[in-house]
Amino acid sequence: MPELDTGDTAWVLASSALVLFMTPGLALFYGGMVRSKNMLAMLMQNFFAMGIVSVLWVLFGYSLIFGDAGNGGWIGNFDFVGMKDIGPDSLSGSIPTLVFVAFQLTFAVITPALITGAIADRMRWIAWVGFITLWSVLVYLPVAHWVFAGGWLAKRGALDFAGGTVVHINAGAAALALVILLGRRRGWPKDAMPPHNLPFTLLGTGILWFGWFGFNAGSALAANGVAAQAFLNTFVAAAAGMLGWLIVERIKSGHATTLGAASGAVAGLVAITPCAGFVGGLAPLAIGGLAGAICYLAISLKFRFGYDDSLDVVAVHLVGGIIGSVLLGLFADASINAAGADGAFFGGGWDLFGEQALAVAATFVFSFVMSGIIGLLLKAVLPKGIRVSDEEESTGLDLTQHAEAAYALDRA
Repeated sequence: MPELDTGDTAWVLASSALVLFMTPGLALFYGGMVRSKNMLAMLMQNFFAMGIVSVLWVLFGYSLIFGDAGNGGWIGNFDFVGMKDIGPDSLSGSIPTLVFVAFQLTFAVITPALITGAIADRMRWIAWVGFITLWSVLVYLPVAHWVFAGGWLAKRGALDFAGGTVVHINAGAAALALVILLGRRRGWPKDAMPPHNLPFTLLGTGILWFGWFGFNAGSALAANGVAAQAFLNTFVAAAAGMLGWLIVERIKSGHATTLGAASGAVAGLVAITPCAGFVGGLAPLAIGGLAGAICYLAISLKFRFGYDDSLDVVAVHLVGGIIGSVLLGLFADASINAAGADGAFFGGGWDLFGEQALAVAATFVFSFVMSGIIGLLLKAVLPKGIRVSDEEESTGLDLTQHAEAAYALDRA
């Protein structure tokens, strides 16, 4: 019978708080990059995720992921609806099930919040409310079951320590679908739309980096050696991601920017997320460094293909999540974590690489298609559609959607 471990419990409690803190950090990270007239709208979209997702989670979200866990299925069941049969004495391994419920909730909150960076400056508030509600139920819950709860991808052998597929590819694919539906911002790419407050973006980056230790190391669900390995890997990959981005940025543009430093660190954090508890040695340096360099280059895709991803969610989260998930098939080392497997570089052959590629493809296709369907449904149902009018976009979402201004000068 499992026994409660107070050290493990304390660590996962702390990790849950760290991951929740990432959502306000993300709001600042994105908020600093938008124009001042859209600052509060960005903050509101992110903060709202903490409200609506939490309510859905305790009603039925947790149950539809972790009900019927381990049976290789496509979706859970209603065994735990309304937190049925989950009390203070229920255990999940060495921690209370209630702690596990809270920890997983923080993942469910931040995943749709990532999408907001792509749709910045032009999505109606009511359309975002409808989208995040439907997407959290119809997209996040199934994909999380496939990977985190022993669903069909996990059953086949795909690995994802803390959310490369469930969080980053899932959100990145949804972001791509939405920006295609929404269309370009007025004036993009001809008109310059520079960040209005880069210090906020750097502050948000610091909060994200801080919280990511709970995101990755907390996913060990214990205060043990795997958590320590994931903690260090997270630290190193973020640093390498920053350097990789800045080196390529300096070569390509002639400058190394503070926005590049922030974006590179986040790219490294994204890429190490699926790998954090399965790799060791110098692997996080390689994974983070490659992610920083490649994600910087991926920004050019939006200009080549004409989709307006406002804050580069596709380049950082979708591409970064793909990089980390695929490289795990090369760098995974079973000596680091017996629950993992050996990748191609550690004598495991190409089986794991194939399963990682399948998980990437399945997650991308499902999220992209379902997100597009949800967006089209809302576009058809909502009287004014999902995008603000040209006049509202020119005025800014803060005033037109929320009747507020982030700064007193915006009212002048």
